[in-house]
Formats: sequence, structure tokens, C-alpha cells
Amino acid sequence: MTVDASVIVSTYNNPRALEAIIARLRNGTCVPKEILVADDGSTDETRTMLDAAIRGDGSVIRHCWHPDEGFRKTRILNQCVARAEGDYLVFLDGDCLPHPRWLEDHLRLAERGTFVQGRRAFIPERFVDQVLDGETTVQRLFWSGRLDGAFKAIRLPVPRIRRDRDMHGLLGCNLAMWRSDVFHVNGLDEEFEGWGIGEDSDLCARLYNLGIDRKIVHGRGLVYHLNHPELPRTHVPESNRRLQRAIDEGLIRCEAGLDRHLETLA
Repeated sequence: MTVDASVIVSTYNNPRALEAIIARLRNGTCVPKEILVADDGSTDETRTMLDAAIRGDGSVIRHCWHPDEGFRKTRILNQCVARAEGDYLVFLDGDCLPHPRWLEDHLRLAERGTFVQGRRAFIPERFVDQVLDGETTVQRLFWSGRLDGAFKAIRLPVPRIRRDRDMHGLLGCNLAMWRSDVFHVNGLDEEFEGWGIGEDSDLCARLYNLGIDRKIVHGRGLVYHLNHPELPRTHVPESNRRLQRAIDEGLIRCEAGLDRHLETLA
């Protein structure tokens, strides 16, 4: 299947990691149609880095930015979805380094009536700077036993794929779906606020309600999370309530979603 892919990378004030991600996407075995950076209010340092990256080889990079008014990741992701030109959307968090064959794997796994959930291994915080500075590599960390969740870091000869509609293991950091399906459910629910839980699971729950299955995959579409201190999770109880409502009521479309950004582009 030939698919045009738009890769959407969420970020907030982490230009070093973002620069490394863009370099990996450009040098992978499959190059995306475009890279959209969903920037939740970073300072000018990120914009300066992206300007230099765009001049570097002319790759299509779209920088979607809004002012920093707290955690509004869902809003800036919806802006990117509204502007994306690819038929297939592949979401990557700005603290996750993709495997060189990450996008190739996702496109081979693309199938109508499904979305794809990849997994992640973890680079311990004490090694993150060394990886970004080129002083060590993910492979060295793996072979030295210093990579957490190392069993998720192995690209298997034959991937393990399970097709289901389970709420367990949903992660927005390594997720791929058809753009038309995202439009059908009105994108992400912008009522979700705060870091750590909610908006990605809610999106997938509404896709389930639409009749879309998940393909959860081990051994393909690998990413490596750059560990960092966790942010406060005071919002989690309210996020869980919103998520449970979508599940219990079989919601498909959210009210505060993608359509408000389509109106501004019309």
C-alpha cells in the first residue's frame, strides 16, 4: 500500500531533543511527506532551531505554535491535524527518538479500519545528555543493560501484532491512524488539560466507538523515550472522569475539537 504520511511531533521547550528527532526522521529508511511540529508555546530557541533545520535541506517542516498558556497539547495537535496533507497521521512525542525504520514500519502496518499503537523503551535520565551529545547510542545502552524496557527496543524478524479494542497500553507518543478517521471523531478533545493521562486514551476510545480496531505491535515502529522529571498530575481525576464518560456513553465526536480549527483555515 502506498501511503502519504504526515508525522506530527509534539514539543515544549526541548529543542535539543526535537533537533535529534528531525534528523532521525530525515535520515530514516522512509521519509515523511511532511513533519508538523505541534509546539505548545516554546520560547524562540525552538523557532530558531527549526528555521535552521528548514534551511538545511528544504524538507517540509510546518511549525504550529501558540502562546504558552499552560498545558494545551490537544489544541496544538488539532491545529496540526487540520493542516496536515498526508492521508496517514503518525504521532510522535518530542521526547521520543524514533528507530531508523520507525516510519517504514508504521506505513507497512497501516490498514483501513485500524489504528496502530507502537511501544517504547526508556533511556534513563542520567544518559539522556550523552545520547543527545553523541557520546553514546541507544544500541550501546541496550547491550550494556542500561536501557529500561529493553525487550521493547528490539526490532523482531516477525512483529507480534494483536488486534483488539483494549484500553490498556494506549500511548499518544507512538501512534498512527488514518486522517479521515481522526476527522470523523473531531480530533482530540481540547477539554483535556494537564500532562500524563487522558487525551490520547480518549481519542482512541472514540475511535473504538466508531468501529475502529487497534493493532498493538511489538517489534516494529520502535521509539526510545528520553526520560525526564514528571510534571504534576493534579488533573488526573478529572481527566479520568472525562475518559470514562466517553467509554460509558459510546461517544464518537468530541464537542471541543478539530472543527474549530478547520473554520479558521476555510
